[in-house]
Amino acid sequence: MPHAMRTIGLLGGMSWESSALYYQVVNEAVRERLGGYHSARVLMASVDFAEVEAMQAAGEWDAAGELLAAEARALEAAGAECLVLCTNTMHKVAGAIEAATSVPLIHIVDVTAAAVRAAGLSRVALLGTRFTMEQPFVRERLESHGLSVVVPAGEDLELVHRVIYDELVHGVVRSESREQYVDVVRRLAGRGAEGVVLGCTEIELLIGADDVDVPVFATTRLHALAAVDFALA
Repeated sequence: MPHAMRTIGLLGGMSWESSALYYQVVNEAVRERLGGYHSARVLMASVDFAEVEAMQAAGEWDAAGELLAAEARALEAAGAECLVLCTNTMHKVAGAIEAATSVPLIHIVDVTAAAVRAAGLSRVALLGTRFTMEQPFVRERLESHGLSVVVPAGEDLELVHRVIYDELVHGVVRSESREQYVDVVRRLAGRGAEGVVLGCTEIELLIGADDVDVPVFATTRLHALAAVDFALA
């Protein structure tokens, strides 16, 4: 009897580099858990990031929410049994997606917070886009799980955001930027951060656990693995 597997709906393209990582992690995990020739049942809607980025820059979050809600409805209509929004920043409009659909949205912050708590930590640094670091939608959701959150300040915040948009979303990975990120994490650890949340799916292209001295919580990988848990439950 074949293993019953639910279909994962990936809502990606923001950027496609990180969405490709989701697709890879989901399939590798299914093969690892089920063996043989198994791969994941996946539907993916991939948007044109230029449209979304323009909405982000203009602060048109309602329009972005409507766009992604429409894509999510299409995934559900096509047979997706859960939704995975392959971006941290656009979880700002997670509510619009949930309101438009009836299948579960696996929320990236809840998954990440559970991993931080399971590691026994209570104070974490948050790296991400300016929107993610400055606005409350990720920070407050992490705090709702009993965590305290430290974000970069001043030039460090500018640097983290700039590297994402000028380099990583274009697939550019520079060793100089990696060193600068490592320095930022070191300063955040100096402010009491016991671990670091890579709160932008692209950051995992740049730094990982081997680069810094504190535990790293890679949101893309955690999110993708949570989707596999759901699909195989």
